[in-house]
Amino acid sequence: MVWLRPQAALGSNPPMSNDLAIHPSPTFLADVEARSGEHVSLCYQCRKCTSGCPAAFAMDVMPNQVMRMVQLGLEDELLRSRTIWICAGCQTCTTRCPNDIDIAHLMDTLRQMSRASGVPAGEANVVKFHKAFLDSVRRHGRLYELEMIGLYKLAAMDFFGDMKLALEMLKRGKLKFLPPGIKGKREVRRMFHKEKNGNEEKG
Repeated sequence: MVWLRPQAALGSNPPMSNDLAIHPSPTFLADVEARSGEHVSLCYQCRKCTSGCPAAFAMDVMPNQVMRMVQLGLEDELLRSRTIWICAGCQTCTTRCPNDIDIAHLMDTLRQMSRASGVPAGEANVVKFHKAFLDSVRRHGRLYELEMIGLYKLAAMDFFGDMKLALEMLKRGKLKFLPPGIKGKREVRRMFHKEKNGNEEKG
């Protein structure tokens, strides 16, 4: 068990509270490495991932801290963080890592583990956006932007937040009223079906 002690006045030694107790998972590091195929234990905190991350300003846990939290087994704290959902998957951290750890892929793994564990997502609207995106691809074989926007807005209950931008995109022909017609829709749906069945078997 790890305890976090609140900073106190010099010379005082307040009693520790059970509310501040952290219970590291002894299997979290092994689970993450097995699922992701990445050797997180090789990270030695050079911070190159954090110094190059374009989304670090919005994160509650820096990328190098994510690596350390995995090593320490802080499963619950990490899977509830905003960072794993804010990560844009730009691969900057992966490119900069001197030990060739694919940190962007690791973030994908942590998102999957977060969803599987049932803990509340640190950024609920990002989850809704991902679902709207994948639902549109599953139906049409590729992204149908207008439908995806509608699905996301309904899920997020944000109907007018980007109205001016949407009208401008429609005016410029950036949003199509009809879904794209492509070949291979069945193959795409088969991929989604296979993935769904595989996850059910794992569960």
